[in-house]
Amino acid sequence: MSTEQQWAPQACTLPTEQQPLREAEFDELFAASVHGVTRRTPAELRLDLDATEQVAARTAGLVVRETGCCSFFTFRLTATGGGLRLDITVPESQTGVLDALQARATAKATK
Repeated sequence: MSTEQQWAPQACTLPTEQQPLREAEFDELFAASVHGVTRRTPAELRLDLDATEQVAARTAGLVVRETGCCSFFTFRLTATGGGLRLDITVPESQTGVLDALQARATAKATK
């Protein structure tokens, strides 16, 4: 079993057996495409991504599926000035989930 903190919250409606697969998808995104992680506020995390069409499409698909099971997340994917960023916001009651997500993104980002 992994020693990394699981970030899937109790409120997640994704079936338990599918949660590790979703976490792996996020880990793959973090490792392959994230080159900056910034905690803007306790409830908002910003990920700077490789600015390619493939990364934008992959990220958009992933976050759309994620909001289907964890509706408290707000994701904003922005492409501007040759950059691509993903802002992730949660309610104050879910900042622990964002803490764990930040830790995973920071650990996995290789750029």
